[in-house]
Amino acid sequence: MTIKRRQFLRTCGLTTLATQIPGFTAQGKPPNTIRKPPRLQVGDTVGLIAPAGIVDTKDIEAAHKSITQLGLKVKLGAHILDHYGYLAGKDADRADDLNSMFSDHSIKAIIAMRGGWGCNRILPLLNYSLIRSHPKILMGYSDITTLLLAINARSHLITFHGPVATSTWNQFTVDYFQRILFNGEAVTMQNLNPSEVRVEIIAPGKARGKLVGGNLSVLSAMVGSPYLPSWNKSILFVEEIGEDVYRIDRMLTQLKTAGILNQIAGFIFGQCTNCSLGDEPSFTLIQVLQDHILPLGIPAWYGSMIGHIKDKFTLPIGVEVEINADVGIIQMLEAAVSLV
Repeated sequence: MTIKRRQFLRTCGLTTLATQIPGFTAQGKPPNTIRKPPRLQVGDTVGLIAPAGIVDTKDIEAAHKSITQLGLKVKLGAHILDHYGYLAGKDADRADDLNSMFSDHSIKAIIAMRGGWGCNRILPLLNYSLIRSHPKILMGYSDITTLLLAINARSHLITFHGPVATSTWNQFTVDYFQRILFNGEAVTMQNLNPSEVRVEIIAPGKARGKLVGGNLSVLSAMVGSPYLPSWNKSILFVEEIGEDVYRIDRMLTQLKTAGILNQIAGFIFGQCTNCSLGDEPSFTLIQVLQDHILPLGIPAWYGSMIGHIKDKFTLPIGVEVEINADVGIIQMLEAAVSLV
């Protein structure tokens, strides 16, 4: 055996060994490293899609105005005005719009028009390897939670829980959007006026971890699927709208029995908009949160600017943060976008 042949076989053996060791690829590099999308710049083009509920031309006109006022251009998904029952088109077409926006080199960010229902139906139709190889900003909330979590989990890409295209783009919302997505700042998020949106401490303290979350009912509907990220030592945030308190209790119980709550390092409930006690005798929402969260022994609070409200934070899913439940602060520990 020649020296060159021995060296070749030795190299092959090390490469094979590297592929067999958990945490390494054939190139000897850690797999599944999180990717940050490039930051936005004035003049960039944003793709608008309707992956869930139906939109109309008035919605598009309003969204176009809001986005262009930020110095951005707009490109519409091919099926954005489709109707299929209560969905904005057939599953394959809505998925194709999202896949196409990621493969389109002229698009720098993708914003969902609205939530509703339907994103869960298209998860098996998304091209996660394509999405990972073309990292871009993807943003929305409510039903868009499904896409944000699935793409973070399967494509290992930072995604953004923030305004949809038809949201109220007021100064509060725009400020966080621009600082995080244009400037690449690691911002500290704190309620604008604590006297109007009061922070209610569930358990005091500070914690660090990866920020993960979204709409509670959408998240709970994904439990048991292969489209959720790791919860280990994460900071879980949730929000909700139009649910009776007993339903919040039911969904948190589902997260608890699924083993999710026992893994997290911190908990934030944003806003529960138009949530009621229902017709029967009930716990208050805070009592329900205390029942589920206090035994975990982790920092937690209710009342952050997250949810179906006008003033919204832009929350990067998958970014390391530190929370302070005593004052209701979320501090990013790193930029969420690439500045290169």
